Amino acid sequence: MTPARPKITDEHRRRLLTIRHQLTPATRAATPEQVADAMVALHATDPAGVHLSLAARLATPSVSEVERALYTDRKLVRMLCMRRTMFVVPRALAPVIDASTARTVAARERQNLLKVLTEQLGHDARWLAATEQAVLAALAERGEASATQLADAVPRLREQIVVAPGKPYESRPRLTSRVLSVLAAEGRIRRGRPLGTWASSQFRWTIAEPHPELPAGQARAELATACLTAFGPATTEDLKWWTGWTLADTRKALAGTNAVGVDLTCGPGHALPAHLDAPAAPEPSAALLPALDPTPMGWRHRDWYLDPAHVPELFDRYGNIGPTLWWHGRIIGGWAQRPTARSSPTSWPTPASAPAATPTAPSPPRPHA
Repeated sequence: MTPARPKITDEHRRRLLTIRHQLTPATRAATPEQVADAMVALHATDPAGVHLSLAARLATPSVSEVERALYTDRKLVRMLCMRRTMFVVPRALAPVIDASTARTVAARERQNLLKVLTEQLGHDARWLAATEQAVLAALAERGEASATQLADAVPRLREQIVVAPGKPYESRPRLTSRVLSVLAAEGRIRRGRPLGTWASSQFRWTIAEPHPELPAGQARAELATACLTAFGPATTEDLKWWTGWTLADTRKALAGTNAVGVDLTCGPGHALPAHLDAPAAPEPSAALLPALDPTPMGWRHRDWYLDPAHVPELFDRYGNIGPTLWWHGRIIGGWAQRPTARSSPTSWPTPASAPAATPTAPSPPRPHA
């Protein structure tokens, strides 16, 4: 007789989320590295979002500590990877993410750039390779450089392409950002310190440190295990959506983990053996998470922590979420920043134990980069 599949309740999942995602005072981390390890990857489309996601989970938030981890010790790395989105990931996990997701993204980015070069400027792969070598030589000579400095050193980067020709929003940017983005996606260069404040989206560039190359199948199984450690129990669809893999690759990756099949409220799922027993209820606590925070972006099926009726108020048409207000493992509202720099919460009916909030409209999130 086949043994019954374990059943995991929504409350069980919310307890795991609150504890593992460090959303209570008792579970907050001491360093940015500990947060990144717990969350696998921090969304970095908006540079300020990295700092805010870390601040929400650190016992003592500090801009200087985040900059130390990113730019001095280099324990955290920016990568274009899952779903062609910019993330900050632990350096130790970078080879796994590179082999499991980033290589595919990088190959697509190179293909798209070559198409533009050929169709608009008449350049081929040899021209692009020579340009890239000149960029790498300029960085090796300088140690680090901004995009503008690299364009001055490598005049080929100043050539312009047409984006969205014939559209009202047609633009003619230089090749600089496209070439640098491909080199970064391939792990050949990396973003260093921002040119402005910690919230700036303009970075200095430097040569990237090499890392081991792993077989793609092995890397996908390792990333699936890391994802289930942080976000499990989860469905196959959750993992497919989070990684951007095909359904076949997602199933193969799950088969390479030691996860067991479980029944969730939304249907069949997967859980690591360590998560089958519900933990003790953590202390009730609130959290203000920024747009694109990894917690609300971690699942495709969200009914167990977000009322479906409120999805249109928080998510845009690209699937990006705005700033959220959490109470005891559940989203109870959104928040925005007023011109006075004071946060303004907006909430909906919640259990009686949840704190009240003053309604106001949340700011819309930005699309993925």
